Amino acid sequence: MFFARFRESVIPIKHLKTKNVMQEPVGNRNKPIDYPQDNTVKADGMMDYVKTCFNKYADFSGRARRSEYWYFQLFNVLAVMVIYVPIIAFGVADSNLVFGPAILLVLYLLATIIPSLAVAVRRLHDTGRSGWFYLINFIPLVGGIIMIIFFVEDSKPGTNQWGPNPKGIGNEDFDEDAFR
Repeated sequence: MFFARFRESVIPIKHLKTKNVMQEPVGNRNKPIDYPQDNTVKADGMMDYVKTCFNKYADFSGRARRSEYWYFQLFNVLAVMVIYVPIIAFGVADSNLVFGPAILLVLYLLATIIPSLAVAVRRLHDTGRSGWFYLINFIPLVGGIIMIIFFVEDSKPGTNQWGPNPKGIGNEDFDEDAFR
């Protein structure tokens, strides 16, 4: 009772815009990702972007949004940390069981090399650069910093030689036949 009065004194209830949660499903994770016709990614959350990256396993063409790239990198860091915790625990215990999680970690890292490289190249395409700019990483000290700046940069509006903007900004001039 007190909280209802307090809330109404701060924001009158008639000004609150609320949805009836019971009428709309919160999220259906069993349905496949619906890709729009112009190759933009329609995603509801982090896992949709991760699924997109794994679905485009070795697709080095096209463009990737900032959120697609960074959510995939976050997922990889979290997965490696989860796999690495048993390695540390078994290593501290001086157990021979450390080899199981270590092998799992190596297999995971090998399995995600190609999708990580592919999403990085697509991210570079989104900023208007060739995928060959990824080789800047091999410049000691400065290369990684330059790549972070490229990956943080916003998408170039409109269509470029790698396709339409995945955000849908400036795609009015998009011609699908030009990429076939």
